[in-house]
Amino acid sequence: MKSFFKYVLATVTGIIVVVVLLFFVLIGIVTSTVSQMGSSKEVSVPSNSVLYVSLNHEIPERTSPNPWEGLDLPGYSSLKSLGLNDIVARIAAAKDDSRIKGIYLNPSSVNVGMSTLKEIRDALVDFKKSGKFIIAYSDVYTQKGYYLAAVADEIYLNPEGSLDFKGLSSSVTFMKEALDKLGVEMQVVKVGTYKSAVEPFILNEMSPANRAQMTSYINSLYDSFLANISESRKISVDSLRLVADQYLIRNASDAVRLHFVDKAVYKDELLTLLKKRLTVEEKKDVPTVSLLDYNAVSPKESAPNRIAVLYASGNIVDGEGSSEDIGGEKFSRELRKLRRDDRIKAVVLRVNSPGGSALASDIIAREVELTKKVKPVIVSMGDYAASGGYYISALADSIFADKETLTGSIGVFGLIPNVKGLLNNKLGIHVDEVKTGKFANLMSSIDRPLTEEERAIIQSEVNRVYNTFTGKVAAGRKMTVAQVDSIGQGRVWTGQQALQNGLVDRVGSLQDAIAAAAKKAKVSDNYMLVSYPAVKDPFASILSSSKEKIKMWMFQDELGAYRSYINPLKDLVKTSGVQARIPYLLEIR
Repeated sequence: MKSFFKYVLATVTGIIVVVVLLFFVLIGIVTSTVSQMGSSKEVSVPSNSVLYVSLNHEIPERTSPNPWEGLDLPGYSSLKSLGLNDIVARIAAAKDDSRIKGIYLNPSSVNVGMSTLKEIRDALVDFKKSGKFIIAYSDVYTQKGYYLAAVADEIYLNPEGSLDFKGLSSSVTFMKEALDKLGVEMQVVKVGTYKSAVEPFILNEMSPANRAQMTSYINSLYDSFLANISESRKISVDSLRLVADQYLIRNASDAVRLHFVDKAVYKDELLTLLKKRLTVEEKKDVPTVSLLDYNAVSPKESAPNRIAVLYASGNIVDGEGSSEDIGGEKFSRELRKLRRDDRIKAVVLRVNSPGGSALASDIIAREVELTKKVKPVIVSMGDYAASGGYYISALADSIFADKETLTGSIGVFGLIPNVKGLLNNKLGIHVDEVKTGKFANLMSSIDRPLTEEERAIIQSEVNRVYNTFTGKVAAGRKMTVAQVDSIGQGRVWTGQQALQNGLVDRVGSLQDAIAAAAKKAKVSDNYMLVSYPAVKDPFASILSSSKEKIKMWMFQDELGAYRSYINPLKDLVKTSGVQARIPYLLEIR
């Protein structure tokens, strides 16, 4: 008995010691965080500096406050990141900053959508107009990395490094056979020949319609990709296609011989080249400031007129949603607030969404329509503005998209699982129930197949939602419903294709959309930009980080490259009701 109490006492003492230690560690972290928040320390930029640009971090639409990024926590350096808005703004500021003489671009790992990639590339092209240099160097260039590097005045590659240039590809993971083995049947109700969001669950390969649309838009993306590289490197598009098709670049020597890079050098040789450009002594370091730390963007002076940029990023969901979603209630409330604010003269809705809930999309679209009656509403599309993402855009005054934007996908679907085989045959579980009417368990019972009558009811509702969707697109784009249906049916288009078929008005960036909004509101020379939804204060960010973001960071870190297979399933599990969603988030490689 003495031994028992001794062990119990030791365990309790150990727990108390650990709790006390954790408490003091937490106090230390919070104190350090608060101290850094209050200090507003600005990184010193020496004269004759080079701006170091490496985009090996997550790039959301806009920078989120991260109270942990300034802390020196082992293994958490990757928490520091910049949004597209700050990347573009900081490169623009460096263009006019006399202390910055050029950019050292190291695009070794760039994992963003094609539209985001193009906006960063355009910012670099604009930087060069100042007469300042851009030098690119990497041990390994991926295709996206090289797309950025091609802008540079000089491109260098490690002699033992590689440059990947083989054409674009995109794959779809199909799970029907796995579901069959588990005894799970996915029951599909949809409208749209090309609405292929359901295909991974009911097929083992692409349908002919889906293969045709994917081939069409990936070739459209590839045309733009090659044209931009051709213009920068002065290599014909035909020559670029030949190099890719025959996979002629297999090492650094091939890259130099084919004029994709200017020279193969080691890092020390590159630094020597930079020192000569800057007339820095060999024994001294190259004065450098990282884009992550550089923050010389001058805030605009207060102005009586404001242009609101409302960022709508993520899946469209019912209710409030999270900080990573577009909640129907939250965003409709934001639009009402902007509509009633007399200081706001125009709204730019920045959409980067694959879609989601048809109901939430309709709620937001209604507020866009009402806001347009009071002040200009201009849409700027990012990587995706498809299905529900297009639904919330269609009624705006004008729509801007990048050539590389994926949009359209005007179609809807419902997905109802039947897990009867899994429960009965695999797990030995059986379900029985009583009900007060024939349809009392419609859509709530997943342990049986739909009856023909139930399927007809759901199909009727899906058809009704599609008719509403196409009707609103027709009204917003000044087309007939028949015309919308002919380019709808769930088909995905690139921004360039969407311009040709009338789904967007202009090819242009977010900055182009802001300029158009200011012009339409007649405040071109006297306005300030304000971003919405309002960014959380740092303390609220700490709480959300500890609950949501850190969990996702750990999840993604563990899964690595395989997270692209899990995330779509995770999103699908959370869906309910009729969906207006792009087939899948396409990873272009």
